[in-house]
Amino acid sequence: MRKGDMAIILPGAVLFLAAAVVVALVSGSAGIPLRRVFSIIAAGNVTPEYSILVDIRLPRIILGFAVGGALSVAGVILQGMFRNPLVEPYTLGISGGGALGAALCIILKLQNVFPVIALPASGFIGSCLVVLPLYFVNMRRNVVRMQGILLTGVMTSFISSSLVVLILAVSRTEELHSIVFWIMGSLDEPNSTLIMIAGIIAVLGLCQAYILAPVLNALSLGEEEAVHLGIDTERTRKRLFILASLLTGISVSLTGIIGFVGLIVPHFVRILTGYDHRKLVVISFLTGAGFLILCDAIARTVFAPVELPVGVITGIVGGCVFIYILGRRPLRGYQGGAE
Repeated sequence: MRKGDMAIILPGAVLFLAAAVVVALVSGSAGIPLRRVFSIIAAGNVTPEYSILVDIRLPRIILGFAVGGALSVAGVILQGMFRNPLVEPYTLGISGGGALGAALCIILKLQNVFPVIALPASGFIGSCLVVLPLYFVNMRRNVVRMQGILLTGVMTSFISSSLVVLILAVSRTEELHSIVFWIMGSLDEPNSTLIMIAGIIAVLGLCQAYILAPVLNALSLGEEEAVHLGIDTERTRKRLFILASLLTGISVSLTGIIGFVGLIVPHFVRILTGYDHRKLVVISFLTGAGFLILCDAIARTVFAPVELPVGVITGIVGGCVFIYILGRRPLRGYQGGAE
């Protein structure tokens, strides 16, 4: 296969996503054969099996599609902006801010007052409270200092993590369990409206990222080359930074911290597609969605009926795959541009 051959890679990514969806539909403590899945859904009769498929598994698949795709696209954007394949959405401290917001929500029992939106809203607000200072602190005369954003983000992440540990240290047992489980990540979101909002934002974010893909190609060549191509680099960086932050923030607010998706998926897909972001954005979205859906199916079944946090599975699988890739292909500096 020729590197970057979309006639093979794109159908392969779609098939991988479809296979992950099928596995997620049939997997679980209540085994439902594949040959009966679609007939049960099509019949529309309210039976226990129908409720399991439509009310439990299908919403998780949709949320996994949205969050896996969003985190992967955010990873592509940030790695292209910083020209560093080791940057991921959580590097900027967005996850730490979301975790801090969620921990405060649980400690203050805000979910008892606003049972549906308290936890995701707190996570999103916490992410925003990290992103906004991160952005404005590194603005100097309308110029965004990229390395400053990266370093400030890492330090902000450490500070947020320390505050979360402090909250854990003074929490009661039931609060401690809720905070730890949220931090590890889960696709168990009961509100269908929030799931649909996440899906819409993820697809719109994909479209916007695809529009900006040629600009990312230019930025990957270096700032001087991008300026020579007539690109307003500062304005473009602001748009890309806001887009990546929004995709990450909405993901963290609904599912907690699910690591490695925004790091390993773009890195793996880049090996197949090359450095052309027009290909990289689309394939990363599809692959990231399939990867998270598949990891969630594993998390639900490996110790069924006990459900593991999906972040544990993504960390184990993603870490092993990343180490394997590094063993076969030494990590190199980011090389931009369409090939």
